Amino acid sequence: MKIKSIVGVLIVGVLFAVAVAAVGDNRGAEEMVLQGGKLGSVPFPHHKHQEALEACKDCHNIFPKVAGSVEDLKVQGKLEKKRVMNECRGCHKEKAGKGEKAGPTKCKACHQK
Repeated sequence: MKIKSIVGVLIVGVLFAVAVAAVGDNRGAEEMVLQGGKLGSVPFPHHKHQEALEACKDCHNIFPKVAGSVEDLKVQGKLEKKRVMNECRGCHKEKAGKGEKAGPTKCKACHQK
């Protein structure tokens, strides 16, 4: 793995941990930033998703409710590339298909450089 990638994972992990530590309840951070690879980071409105989904297991069946878990699983080789993205985009497409309010499905709508 390239040094740049490792540094990126560490930075995101630290930022995530700080955000989680700043939250006083058990809902986790209000906003998170996920490492999004070559296309850039992905801002993630965590509380907004909690309100829309009402079921933590929809996402946390893939990764545990621990700060930095997505990045840790990727580094350990236990989370296949684009798994989280495919889950998010799949959920957004499913909701849009039902005529419900949904998040973006295009790459640049989520990834920011």
